[in-house]
Amino acid sequence: MKKVPTLDIRRYDTDREAFVAELGAAYREYGFCGISGHGIPKEAIDGAYDAFVRFFALPDDVKRQYHIPGGGGARGYTPFKVETAKDSQFADLKEFWHIGREIPRDSVFADVMPPNIWPAEVPDFKEKGYVLYDALDQLGARVLRALALHIDLPEHFFDDKIDSGNAILRPIHYPPIVADDVPNERAGAHEDINFITLLVGASAEGLEVLTREGEWLPITTEGDAIVVNIGDMLQRLTNHVYPSTTHRVVNPKNANARKPRYSVPFFLHPNPDVVLDVLPSCVTPDNPKRYPEPITAHEYLQERLRQIKLI
Repeated sequence: MKKVPTLDIRRYDTDREAFVAELGAAYREYGFCGISGHGIPKEAIDGAYDAFVRFFALPDDVKRQYHIPGGGGARGYTPFKVETAKDSQFADLKEFWHIGREIPRDSVFADVMPPNIWPAEVPDFKEKGYVLYDALDQLGARVLRALALHIDLPEHFFDDKIDSGNAILRPIHYPPIVADDVPNERAGAHEDINFITLLVGASAEGLEVLTREGEWLPITTEGDAIVVNIGDMLQRLTNHVYPSTTHRVVNPKNANARKPRYSVPFFLHPNPDVVLDVLPSCVTPDNPKRYPEPITAHEYLQERLRQIKLI
């Protein structure tokens, strides 16, 4: 049976050539890979989860104080059944929070990267949430270095393109499903917008990826593995050498549907002014250039947020 592989990123330092080849092959095939050996302490992940769970347990009217109307969900709280997968008629069965990059307010990106807001009711939310944000940001940069080498780019090609990226940590709560005939899914079939997504907490059932053969393949992780997948911006930049694969979170068919599900994806975005123009090294006679018009990362993000009804 097909299975999305899990690779130990410590091999990047000890067995680089083979690791880069295996990682590249996994992404070319699935657009997904599990990453173990990342060194993010379990306490950092558990501590952040604990703070996030306490926030989602707050009364609805308290949580809604942190919703920013017209903010496109960029920071703070987005209520249940707001986000809708592109081309889906039903809203997702989830509520979530967005933590963004802390940047100086005189930064050139300050107008498109608003300041974070933090829930006063959960005093350690900020500290624990941002520790995890930083750790995943650094891990994402390491994964991108390996991906760069696989397509014959310099190792640090992406470093200066993500150092002020509009990356988002998104704690998600999927509440228990109590009705039997719910047409909505916890998260409808979609592709991610960004460069790469790092998902902490794929241990619970529900995440499925669409294979090249058109079959839904369940993904769960073991141990410390974090699921990392390609987003549409990197797919565009690499002319689909790295595919952004359709995935979803289905409602469990067993008693787990009656339980809440939590997950914390980190959406690693490039800096807002990065121009998404197909890399010449990814254009071949067999793979002609698919995107003649370049677009900035920020323009592309706005276009996509409109499609999923966040703006």
